Amino acid sequence: MRIEAEPAYVLHARPWRESSLLVEVLSEHHGRLGLVARGVQGPKRHVLRAALQPLQHIRLDAVQRGELAQLRAAEALDAAPQLQGDAALASFYLNELVLRLAPRSDPHPELYATYGETRARLGAGEPLAWTLRRFERDLLDALGFGIAFDVDGDGVPIDPAARYRLDPEHGARRLLSDRGHGDRTSAATGRALLALAEDRMPGVEDLTGLRRALRSVLEHHLGGRGLKSWEMLAELGRLAPARSG
Repeated sequence: MRIEAEPAYVLHARPWRESSLLVEVLSEHHGRLGLVARGVQGPKRHVLRAALQPLQHIRLDAVQRGELAQLRAAEALDAAPQLQGDAALASFYLNELVLRLAPRSDPHPELYATYGETRARLGAGEPLAWTLRRFERDLLDALGFGIAFDVDGDGVPIDPAARYRLDPEHGARRLLSDRGHGDRTSAATGRALLALAEDRMPGVEDLTGLRRALRSVLEHHLGGRGLKSWEMLAELGRLAPARSG
């Protein structure tokens, strides 16, 4: 199958053999693609190599034969945001989530659009924690794992004053006062869930609760195997809740 003039975002690239790269992209019409980019390490291929860096928005031509497609051409469509520090870690987290959860060759145009919007927010310096929570919500929706945040799993409207655990299969479950400590630490306030449903940034404490609640959902869909980016953030231990994921 020939793929021509396909817009895509580069998720990951690593050296392969002497002069090639293995590249993962999120494309608009073909979903996540694995590409073999041959002969990109020489001094004359600098432009192509630069176009295949993570976060870069490209237009590509490729030929799909089997699991990996052979890259024929690629050009940058814009200048990728130059992220530093916390924002760079956040972008690594976005890419790892897509790599782990989005199946190859399964078109998800909504995810492609969501990724582009989140990339722009990172480049604009918008609050990181809120940017990541919005991406997690929209990623789950695009992949068919979405949860309603304005009603619980039984269809009862969310109570702003209550606390809820997010069940990946059922939806929000209201916590009772006699629930265990483990449920409370992975719970979010109803106020935070309603803010997420309305796409309205909640306060710092509510953002922390949302991070924990959404992580439990993501862990379920990741099959119990965590992300390297989570390990990095835990080891650094320096990202404030209002700034990071």
